[in-house]
Amino acid sequence: MTDWPLQDAKNRFSAVVDAAVGGAPQRVTRRGRPAVVVLAAEEYERLCRLEKANAPTLAGLLLDIPQDDQEFDRLPLPTRALDL
Repeated sequence: MTDWPLQDAKNRFSAVVDAAVGGAPQRVTRRGRPAVVVLAAEEYERLCRLEKANAPTLAGLLLDIPQDDQEFDRLPLPTRALDL
């Protein structure tokens, strides 16, 4: 992955985009720290599909709830004051 200082990336944006479309993600840094990564749209869409495919479903989350009827510790939260 190639690192581009922000000013260089702005000045040579076409080169950054061309490299990303060519399959090599490009990292843009700001003040020496990584700020963003430029990737091809196809790669971004592939990553989004992968994330969605690995996301748990509501049914899966509900089925993962322990059903042993044992006691559990409650968080000591203060009650809210209500104006009635």
